[in-house]
Amino acid sequence: MRLSYLVVAGFRNLESVHIEPGQRFNLLYGLNGQGKTNLLEAIYLLGSSRSFRTPRLSELVRYGENQAQIQGTVESGGMENRLRLIIEPAGRKVEIDGKAVHKASDLHGKLNSVVFSPDDTGMVRMGPESRRRYLDRAVYMGDIGYLHCWHSYQRILKQRNHLLKNLDKTGLDIWTEQLAETGAEVIERRLRFVAVLDIKLQKYYATIAGHGETSRLSYQPDGVQATERQQIREELLELFKKQQRADERYGTTTVGPHRDDLMFLLDGRQLKAFGSQGQQKSFVLALKMAEMDNLHDIFGEAPLLLLDDMSSELDAQRNRNLMEFLITRDIQVFITTTERSPALLAAAPHCAVFHVEGGNLTFEGS
Repeated sequence: MRLSYLVVAGFRNLESVHIEPGQRFNLLYGLNGQGKTNLLEAIYLLGSSRSFRTPRLSELVRYGENQAQIQGTVESGGMENRLRLIIEPAGRKVEIDGKAVHKASDLHGKLNSVVFSPDDTGMVRMGPESRRRYLDRAVYMGDIGYLHCWHSYQRILKQRNHLLKNLDKTGLDIWTEQLAETGAEVIERRLRFVAVLDIKLQKYYATIAGHGETSRLSYQPDGVQATERQQIREELLELFKKQQRADERYGTTTVGPHRDDLMFLLDGRQLKAFGSQGQQKSFVLALKMAEMDNLHDIFGEAPLLLLDDMSSELDAQRNRNLMEFLITRDIQVFITTTERSPALLAAAPHCAVFHVEGGNLTFEGS
């Protein structure tokens, strides 16, 4: 999978962008605040119609503009697709080869990308919500059916919470049963994904950080031990009924997959409590590499890798380990740094170099 042409207009602080990215490595360098991350965000948006930085569309449109547009040509499976995303404060429109599409499934898999940014490392130390958000997004990237069941769960959860706040509880049992049914599917799909990613994570952590430490990824829903959907449903239903008095007292559903956590472990201990900053960065990057491997298995092609602020995220040795690994893989990579790194250019043959300043991109050769 390759992005062979990219046009960006009216997006954040970027001036009009027309580039032909390199087939393997693309280095975007410049001072902070010049627009490097914005370009990675535009690429991610083109393939997913969602930002990895904000849910607010109004933040994406350049000040003084009515809309932003991102267009790109994607080479995949011996074919070309022209993708176009139009972003307005009130909504977004997606076109594939000039035809409007309205379902997420139509865009799914057309341009896969995995992003590693400083914000991703922060989810190790932050609360469970940030890790759940990562998990839900990662599952969806390879499993389009997950989006439907997740939206259904959120809709039913909202209705149940509404009843919990009311004096009239008519229909609460029905909504509770539906929540257990849909929640079981959410948990089952999450469990299946984490089981696959855990194996891949262990391999990639050793590649980046070196051998000697055991990394693990664990998702164990609170109060649920089963792994098959029907048994999960029964355990969830029992859990909801057990907590119903507390739920009524607080006016919200206090247990369920919307409250679960994803555990990051190193040598059997919680990474956020015992891992160094370098270990945390290596773990999250290994997680991203495992994601890429999983998407490759599903779609038959490697997704794009977007590495934001690479120079600050990893030390010199881990950078070398990562670059040595990437060179051996057939992956298109976009890397942002604050300087034109000689070490990176030497390690990455056929690296297209772009200088980013004041929202402008200048091609400096390969």
